[in-house]
Order: sequence, then C-alpha cells, then structure tokens
Amino acid sequence: MILYRVNGELLLEESGRYYKVPEPSLDVLLTFADLHRYLQTVIAADEIPAPAMPLALQTPIDTQEVWAAGVTYFRSRTARMEESKDSGGGNFYDHVYSAERPELFFKAMPRKVVGHNSAVRIRRDAAWSVPEPELALLVTPAGQIVGYTVGNDMSSRDIEGQNLLYLPQAKIWDGSCALGPGILISPEPLPATTRIRLEIFRGDATAFSGETALSEMKRKPEELVEYLFRDQSFPSGCFLLTGTGIVPPDEFTLASGDRIEIGIDGIGTLANTVA
Repeated sequence: MILYRVNGELLLEESGRYYKVPEPSLDVLLTFADLHRYLQTVIAADEIPAPAMPLALQTPIDTQEVWAAGVTYFRSRTARMEESKDSGGGNFYDHVYSAERPELFFKAMPRKVVGHNSAVRIRRDAAWSVPEPELALLVTPAGQIVGYTVGNDMSSRDIEGQNLLYLPQAKIWDGSCALGPGILISPEPLPATTRIRLEIFRGDATAFSGETALSEMKRKPEELVEYLFRDQSFPSGCFLLTGTGIVPPDEFTLASGDRIEIGIDGIGTLANTVA
C-alpha cells in the first residue's frame, strides 16, 4: 500500500483503489503501535472515487527531520575517495566503508525538502553538482522502520572534495533534498533484489543513466537506524536516506533545466527539475 499526500490530505492506494486516511497527519500516524494494521482497517472501509490523474502530489513529510548515511555502497566509497584525493582526505572514506560505525549526517528540515515534480536546486557557488538516488526509510519515534520512499540527496561534490569539514555546506541548502512520490507502507523489509534507477534528461536527450540494487548496499537499514537512534530522540519520527550506489562520471555536472528521475521497484518514480 502506498501513502500519498494530496491537497493536504493523506490518501492510501492499494491495487489501484483509493481510500481517505481519517488522520491527515503523518506525525500522528507514526505514533501508532502498528501502523500497517491501522491502514488495513482504512482499506476495509469504503473506497473513494478515483481522484483525477495525474495526482497533484505534495511532499510526503510533516515535521520529520531527514538524515542520511554515506559510503554504504562500494561505488560511493570509490567516488568520494576520488573527489577528495587532492585534499588528502580520500583514505577517510575507505576507512568509513570498512568501519563498524557508519557515516550519518543531518540532511534537511521539512521546509528544505521538495516533492514529486517540484524543483530541486544546485548551489550557486558549486561547480560540480550531482543527484544521489537513494532508498529513504520512514522510521517511527520508537525506531521501527514502517515505510519506504524515494530520496534524492543533492550534493556538491567539489565543495565536499575541498575539505571533509565542508560536508554540511556540500549537502544542506534550500531545495537540496527531494522525497516522493509516495510512501510504501510495509511491515516487511524490501527484497535485496529491489532495483534503484537514475535517469537524467537534458532537453530531449538522456545525459546519464544508471542503476543498482539493494543487494549492493553493505549495511542493512536496521543497522543504520540503530546507530541513528543512539542518544537521539525523534518525537515525530524521521526519514533516513540510506546512501547511493549510482554516481555519474566525474565530467558530469547538473545544469538548470535538467530533469532527474529516480525509480525504485515497488515504490514508484520521483521526478524533479533543476531550478
């Protein structure tokens, strides 16, 4: 079942049928002891007429913080070692990839997050900008993974490569994160065979495309959540981006007008233009 936000309300879609969720707040839904069971009762109620298509989707977030994990795929390790080699920090990413403790960092407050068919941004002072297609976890205040969505962790690779201490500037700015189109609510982990695909269009042509699978991710989502919740509380729950395994070549950088499409099996496709 997929949870969407449309016109300020939460809609549930199951097998092409739509249901209105009585509780319009994701903040409240994440306090339920068994969210999946509650939504099953919503499906048991009368369905609503199919809304007009395409859905006018809004960002599927309320007051949740968005955090992110880094160097969870070997491809990401290699790319970040390459971008930081001139600053002498490349070996740090090799150590992070093999270390017991994962890299976790703050990504965005809700007001910096955009949704499906909205515009993401690239920094004016960056010369090398890329999208990072990622599986995003929806986590309850108790640290339970209850949902999955598509995430875009926009990054300024040249700023991060200049100095490891510049990571916040390379990751956090207005419009630097996208989530959507909806949230897959499932009590079960996603299969390791789940594919993540990225395609970037420039005009009518494909400027870059690539794909990976969750089986390529070194760390399990549950491990990342366990570390995130160490000595931290999230009263409204949170989203956690789980890292990227798709990195465009070094000579590629995003430009205004590019269209980014990120698809994940079972969830859907998140599409954004670059402002």
